Amino acid sequence: MILLERASRWYGQIIGINDVSCQIGAGVTALLGPNGAGKSTLMKLITGQLRPTTGRVQVLGRNPFANPHVFRRMGYCPEHENSYEDLTGREFVTMLAAMAGLTGSLLHARVREVIEAVGMTASADRKIGGYSKGMRQRIKIAQGIVHDPEVLILDEPLNGLDPVGRREMTELLQRLGQQGKCVVVSSHILYEVEQMTQNILLMHRGRLLAQGNIYTIRALIDRHPHRIQLATPDGRALARRLLDLPCVLSVRLNDAGASEIEIETRDPESFYAQLPALVLQEGFVISRFESPDNNLEAVFRYLVGEKA
Repeated sequence: MILLERASRWYGQIIGINDVSCQIGAGVTALLGPNGAGKSTLMKLITGQLRPTTGRVQVLGRNPFANPHVFRRMGYCPEHENSYEDLTGREFVTMLAAMAGLTGSLLHARVREVIEAVGMTASADRKIGGYSKGMRQRIKIAQGIVHDPEVLILDEPLNGLDPVGRREMTELLQRLGQQGKCVVVSSHILYEVEQMTQNILLMHRGRLLAQGNIYTIRALIDRHPHRIQLATPDGRALARRLLDLPCVLSVRLNDAGASEIEIETRDPESFYAQLPALVLQEGFVISRFESPDNNLEAVFRYLVGEKA
């Protein structure tokens, strides 16, 4: 649904993005990267606000730059906005729905539907000038989806929302992805992204560093062994048995009581397959089991750290 082929965008001598090629399909995809990585430039190219200096960008098979045919099928929720402070939330969403081509009873029904979907029914007839940051975010998302777009681009859509609002908006975006829409979300809050989707685009210094499922990407980072942490009352005995497994590189006891164990392995799948049988045969009790490396933060840290 979104295609970039060797796309670059330069601002004079400054690189926005450099030689980026990728495809983004249906579902939720997170766009990640440190400040200055090129995320904003990439989103502006996709939304048709910029044209590439070199290469090609297509959205739904068309060049998006200044293209109303693409804009009608795309929703956009920018990070920063200059809202119409004197309009109510309902008037704002209605205006943009009308600009997108909705008319008559369909327009008003759709406005009611999306305002309810973002949890703004009770505040829809208040002026935007009196909205909190979280309420502004909700109404921005409403205007982005009111015309039922096939592609939805959201820049930091969870900023300013309270924990309940973050969960509600995450669930809404996941539902849109499950309906076959292409949802691209830029965010810097890694644990929230991980709850939203496993598919990422990781930008760094204008280049695409990684794309795909975060767990698949993590499995390919062979330079960093996977760490796995266990808590057990039989720490020393379990550590000795774990060292017998060929897939285990090292075992470390993390506290004086020897109840916390940290294992390093380059083959986590083998480790996870062998551990249950070992625990059951020997009668070990495990009260906690986790991997601090099998998450988005670890993938982000390792990849960006390697390229710094």
